[in-house]
Amino acid sequence: MEFREIIPERVKDNPFALIGKDWMLITAGVPGKFNTMTASWGGLGVLWERKVAFCFIRPTRYTYEFMECTPRFTLSFFPEKHRAALTFCGSHSGRDRDKIKESGLTPVEHADVLYFSEAKVVLVCRKLYFQDIDPDRFLDKEIHTLYPQKDYHRMYVGEIEQCLINEI
Repeated sequence: MEFREIIPERVKDNPFALIGKDWMLITAGVPGKFNTMTASWGGLGVLWERKVAFCFIRPTRYTYEFMECTPRFTLSFFPEKHRAALTFCGSHSGRDRDKIKESGLTPVEHADVLYFSEAKVVLVCRKLYFQDIDPDRFLDKEIHTLYPQKDYHRMYVGEIEQCLINEI
């Protein structure tokens, strides 16, 4: 594992592919008490004169509890060879099992956050803002079909404090 810090503008991967196609793990909590989940909704950009990442978590997800209790989180992006681990982390709850161990991923403790040694890109983020999705504000009514259980996401915006790449 050879992580090196770079500025976010130096990430060569397309953010649409990283998030929407390749997926990411959102990890929140502290060493010894954390959870991670697979996600394919989110974005990267500039807001409030800061480089930011935003992600979405349903309140029913176990990771939500950890996001609510900690000021920082990480987004980890992986090479395709780890697709099975991402699929596993997205289809099993950390409430019921040790999905980190079962996924085969290796957590890395970094100050007060965690990410995974197998990741190719890691964004360490400090929460700046959150907001619950309000279904009354959907302008495209077809979006309602994505919420048959009416379990609307909470959006988190985080300032990117560190961008790490792994020289795999």
